[in-house]
Amino acid sequence: MKVCLVGSSGGHLTHLYLLKEFWEKEERFWVTFDKTDAQSILKNEKMYPCYFPTNRNLKNLINNTFLALRVLRVERPDLIISSGAAVAVPFFYLGKLFGAKTVYIEVFDRIDTPTFTGKLVYPVTDKFIVQWEEMKKVYPKAENLGGIF
Repeated sequence: MKVCLVGSSGGHLTHLYLLKEFWEKEERFWVTFDKTDAQSILKNEKMYPCYFPTNRNLKNLINNTFLALRVLRVERPDLIISSGAAVAVPFFYLGKLFGAKTVYIEVFDRIDTPTFTGKLVYPVTDKFIVQWEEMKKVYPKAENLGGIF
């Protein structure tokens, strides 16, 4: 199985990296910001740098949509995983067109209100994971795994 791990650098990238027990034996690649923390954490990993800032930035949403199209056409992942933020949106929507399954993990610090990215990807996410039972009121089809990080 080929896995695409997509997310902002910082906390989102750290959360994805903490899933190492799952992804370390899989063929994989990363999409994140080309920043110092990502370069350090992913120094031995295949990484595609994306455009940032992403939140509420139309120009970079367009740039990341074209990036997603190029990357997904070449890589053809079976699974796309993200814990946010906005860079996940074009990868989830285009990933579905390429036949990928998608898993979104809503961040731990959201107890009863959705993130903007969560709301955007919810309609196309195959498995939507929350970490608080209260979030099931916001995302009815979500699965609550409790604190997973």
